[in-house]
Amino acid sequence: MSTPLRLGIAGLGTVGIGVVKIVQQHAAMITARTGREVVITAVSARSRTKNRDADLSGYAWEDDPLALATRGDVDIFVELMGGSDGPALDATRAAIAAGKDVVTANKAMLAIHGQDLAETAEAAGHVIRFEAAVAGGIPVVKVLTEGLAGNRIKRVMGVMNGTCNYILTRMESSGLPYGDVFDEAAQLGYLEADPNLDVGGIDAGHKLALLASVAFGTRVSFDAVELEGIQRISIEDIRQAADMGFKIKLLGVAQMTGRGLEQRMSPCLVPDDSPLGQLQGGTNMVVLEGDSVGQIVLRGAGAGMGPTASAVMSDVMDIARGIRVSTFGQPATTLVAAVSAKANAPAPFYLRMQLLDKPGALAKIATALGDAGISIDRMRQYGHENSSAPVLIVTHKTTRDALDHALAGCATTGVLTGDPVAIRIEAV
Repeated sequence: MSTPLRLGIAGLGTVGIGVVKIVQQHAAMITARTGREVVITAVSARSRTKNRDADLSGYAWEDDPLALATRGDVDIFVELMGGSDGPALDATRAAIAAGKDVVTANKAMLAIHGQDLAETAEAAGHVIRFEAAVAGGIPVVKVLTEGLAGNRIKRVMGVMNGTCNYILTRMESSGLPYGDVFDEAAQLGYLEADPNLDVGGIDAGHKLALLASVAFGTRVSFDAVELEGIQRISIEDIRQAADMGFKIKLLGVAQMTGRGLEQRMSPCLVPDDSPLGQLQGGTNMVVLEGDSVGQIVLRGAGAGMGPTASAVMSDVMDIARGIRVSTFGQPATTLVAAVSAKANAPAPFYLRMQLLDKPGALAKIATALGDAGISIDRMRQYGHENSSAPVLIVTHKTTRDALDHALAGCATTGVLTGDPVAIRIEAV
C-alpha cells in the first residue's frame, strides 16, 4: 500500500469544514477510488475556539498559515482563506517553495497572480489545481483541460455568480425592485463582505478570466475583462424584457476573434426558453463551444459547503491518482499574452428610453439610430408617466461602437428625460 497523501488545510470556513467532513465521512471510498489513503494532518484558521461542527482534535493546529504551508508532514497545501494578496498569497508561495502541491478555491489570487504562481510551481515539478475557484461544484476546469482537450474552444459563456442570478430571478418572481432584493440577499448572507464583488461583476470576472486562460491558452488577464454589474437593472427592465421573450442575466462571455480576445462580464438578455434563460436562483451555468463537440452545457450549484468542497476534493483525488495536469491546461511558459479586444461583435440590443410626451419625439430617436446605421427590429411604448413615456426598442444586429455613436446622437435630440439603458442580446 502506498503512503497516505497528507493534507494541510488553511481556512476553516464553510468550504474548509466541508472538505474536512468529506475526508472524514468518505475515507474508505476515497481510498478505493484513488488507490491511496487521503488524510488531514494539520489545519490553520484565525480562531481555535470557534464552534465549527466538526471534530478537529486529531489534527495539528497552526495559528500561522505560513507555518502550515512549510510543515514536513503536509503533501498538499489546501488554501481556502481567500483574498488576492496577504496571507493566502504568502502561504501559497511558501508552500510551493517547500515542495508542496497546492489546491485552492481562491479565484481572486489566481486571476491576479496565477501566471507567476503557475510558472514557479511547474518549474519545481508541482501542480496548482483550482476547480473550486470557478463555478463551485461544476467541474468546468476538468471538462476544459481533459474532456474537451482535443477541441479548439470557440466561446466560453455563462452565469458564474449565484448571488446576481438570485437577485435577478427574485426581482422577476416577486416584482420587488433591485434595492429591496439586494437588502434581502444581504440578510440571507448571500453577499460578500464587499457587495460590489458580487453585484459589480468582479467575482464573476475573476472566474471568466481563469476560464478564458484555460480555454484559449492565454495568460490570465483579469484587467482586460470588461465589467458591468447589475446595479442599473430596474424592475421595469425585468418586466419589459420578459414581455418581449427575454430574461436578464449577468453573463460572462469570452471568445477569440480576429481582433484579439474578448472578455466581458455584463448584463445581457437571453431568450427565456434557452437553458440560460431558464436558470433560476443561485445556480450557475457554463456553456462551452468546441469546434468538434459543438455546445456543452454544464449546470449546478455555484457555491456552498458541499458543492465547493466537492470541487476541492476532485483536485485532491486527481493528485492522489497521480494525475498531474498543468495549472491552465498547458505549461504556463507556453501561454501567450493575448491581444485584448473590446467586445464589438455584432448583436441586437435592447434599449429603454424615457421620452418627452410630445409629437415627433420618437421620430427623432429613430432618425438618430438610422443616422448611425442602426435599424429597429421591434419597438413598444408603454403607459405615460406624467409628461414622459417609456419606450422599448430592440435593434437589429449592430456593434457596440455604432450603438454608442447612436446614443450620443439621441442625447442631442432634446427629447430624452434620462439616460438610456442599453443591454446586449446574446445568442445562446
